[in-house]
Amino acid sequence: MINKSTTKSIVHNSTAKSAGIIMLAFVLANIIGLIRQIVINRTFGTSPILDSYFAAFRVPDLLFNLVAGGALASAFIPTFTGLITENKTNEAWRLASAVLNWLLIISIGIATITSLYAPWITKTFLAPGFSPDQITTVVILMRLMLMSTVIFTISGLIMGIHHSHHHFLSPAIAPIFYNLGITAGAIFLTPQWGISGLAYGVIAGAILHCVIQLPQLLKYSLRYSFNLEIYNKSLRTIAKLMIPRTVGLSIWQINFWINTTICSGLPSGSLSALVIAFQVFTFPQAAIAQAIATAIFPKFSKQAALNHTHKMRQSLNSSLRGAFYLAIPASAGLYMLGKPIIELLFQNNTFSANSTSMVVWALNWYILGLIAHTAVEIITRAFYALKDTYTPMLIGGLSMIINVILSITLSQLFSQNNWYPHGGLALANTIATYIEMSILIWIIQSKLNGIGIVKLLKSMIKTTLGTVVMIIFLYLLLNISQWSIIITLVIGIIIGPMIFWSTTAICGSQQSRKIPTIVIQQLKNIKTET
Repeated sequence: MINKSTTKSIVHNSTAKSAGIIMLAFVLANIIGLIRQIVINRTFGTSPILDSYFAAFRVPDLLFNLVAGGALASAFIPTFTGLITENKTNEAWRLASAVLNWLLIISIGIATITSLYAPWITKTFLAPGFSPDQITTVVILMRLMLMSTVIFTISGLIMGIHHSHHHFLSPAIAPIFYNLGITAGAIFLTPQWGISGLAYGVIAGAILHCVIQLPQLLKYSLRYSFNLEIYNKSLRTIAKLMIPRTVGLSIWQINFWINTTICSGLPSGSLSALVIAFQVFTFPQAAIAQAIATAIFPKFSKQAALNHTHKMRQSLNSSLRGAFYLAIPASAGLYMLGKPIIELLFQNNTFSANSTSMVVWALNWYILGLIAHTAVEIITRAFYALKDTYTPMLIGGLSMIINVILSITLSQLFSQNNWYPHGGLALANTIATYIEMSILIWIIQSKLNGIGIVKLLKSMIKTTLGTVVMIIFLYLLLNISQWSIIITLVIGIIIGPMIFWSTTAICGSQQSRKIPTIVIQQLKNIKTET
């Protein structure tokens, strides 16, 4: 018989089930995304044309986050969940309908205006250092991809409804289909339409992202109504909560926008290298931080609604310990194996050895911030559950200011030392995120009467010891073995985590003891969820 301490998961059982499903789906989505990047990178390399694509993508991505991205989820889920919990079903669906109607009106309006002023936006703010031909390409691609913003508005709300009902599978697999759409565009459309094929792939992916979530939505006895509910108290609550969160997310997007602006004046390919590095970095970041944060948010919201501060404190501590147990070795492993991975996946006649060096250079600076990014993802969900969206906004604003100052300073410093200057942008992001994490932890402790820092640090020490042993193994593997790069990577990716887990188990890590149980549970839970 399994004892009580063993059956507890890294967080709570229900959260571990949800996190496991989301994590697996995120991994699959990132694998498809990786295939997408292999096709794109091998086709375009770190070239000016790919720089134009990444620059054009900034604007639709910014608008989505402003209108219906994480801002909507952080405000909608606690409010909608509260109505469902109180059995106010009719009121909940009227609220969802009103939110959808408002989002469509706003997103269509903003997308139209942005499309009209796309040339001015690109020349003045987005990429002033680009050539005229590049600016023309950016405008064409931007106008195409703005269509996806409206589609994602619908899809984003549906995701929030699913999460409020504690259904995570459909929203989790939606990004898989989004990446499939872009991959299809890269394979089948770019040979005929060039870089525009990627933009059409983004539109197709957005449609798939939305459609795949509809079957489960219909099982909730959906009641759509064409209303705006101007005087609806819950709608006003959502709007009030969204404003600071929207500002916070816009601050995050502004960081990327500034990177684009700075890179437009750097050597050709700098923007592509920076974006590709960040995409590789987000593989473990999404699989770990976003999966756990997404799963824990409804639990945080329910605990906050019931004023269960003690349980919420335990949930936060447990989720952080579990996330760090995965993030610390993941960052070390990616640092050690990043270069051979990039070489194997991307490098060819178009994506040169110099392209590999440029990507790895930025990736290594990003990797140093994985722990901070992981913590920020989870801790901010605790603030949102407490219906405090202002604190993360203010701290995010401070982080943005630091990031901007450091981006300008470090890119110049790197350039003066004959280093790739775009690496300074990645390092600036890492430093700013650690500062943001530190301040958020300090503040959340006062709100929850502590978060169990001592317990968290003890867990991190054991995790770090296991990571050090794994690093030693990977170093010897890379410098002594005579095997091919493929065999070396396979051995490193398989044996490295096993060595880490064994070491932490010997050190008495609670997370190491729970991992086998959790894996078995996930296999059963995923089957049940489907």
